[in-house]
Amino acid sequence: MSKICQITGKKAQRGCNVSHSKHHTKRSFDVNLFSKKFFYVEENCWISLKISAAGLRLINKVGLDAALKQAVSKGYCDWKDIKVLGE
Repeated sequence: MSKICQITGKKAQRGCNVSHSKHHTKRSFDVNLFSKKFFYVEENCWISLKISAAGLRLINKVGLDAALKQAVSKGYCDWKDIKVLGE
């Protein structure tokens, strides 16, 4: 599974390390990504998501169901990509 947040769609960016002598070397800026379990009340089940810290704040702000619907409509994840636990 790639390093992409399933809620916000954030992914790793490319950039440069710049030394004191201004020498540029390529590097990647990774997302603050982790796996988190949520209880999805609408389906009465536990789900596991790979989300960033910004995605967790969005879920706390608008709710899990609204955040998932928003992510699916924007194309960040699909309903079949959401891992249901305990089946």
